Amino acid sequence: MEAEVKFRTAGAEDAAAVAELHGDSWRRHYRGAYADGFLDDESPAYLEAMWSRRLASRDGTRTTIAEYDGQLVGLAHVVIGADAEHGALVDNLHVRYGVKRQGIGTRLLAVTAEAVQELAPGSGVFLWVLEQNTAAQAFYQARGGIQGDRQEVPPPGGEPHRLNGRPLCIRYSWPDPTALAVTA
Repeated sequence: MEAEVKFRTAGAEDAAAVAELHGDSWRRHYRGAYADGFLDDESPAYLEAMWSRRLASRDGTRTTIAEYDGQLVGLAHVVIGADAEHGALVDNLHVRYGVKRQGIGTRLLAVTAEAVQELAPGSGVFLWVLEQNTAAQAFYQARGGIQGDRQEVPPPGGEPHRLNGRPLCIRYSWPDPTALAVTA
């Protein structure tokens, strides 16, 4: 499937589809850490508004989407220069549930690393992953991610009621993003 997947930079017209994929991923992987009411009721509108803003003004960011047979199957959003020590923040990386384990996430990370090298030469790359998302942690470790510190998950939109308790997330970093290159 990977050879048939097309990657491109997202535009404002992609906001609704990106929000839908993001929301589906949250509902599958963030349940327990995020409040059910938020995931089921509030997140669709929250994410559509967030992605509409992000994709309308892309300064200092890059959102790459993966498409297969005309359908959105993955996305990666990076914020250039997010952290003085760790570099560019991969704020979102999601692959549609039915097509996981087919190289799409690996390729999205590689394309994102290439964008970081182009936009901020010498910058590292990092991301945060929920402590409960052990499958994602294994994915990042398999791609050479260095496990770092833990912190509390910031609540979506700064609203603490959108979380259950005080879930934790773990930083994974790649000081040299060329380590994420994909060789075919």
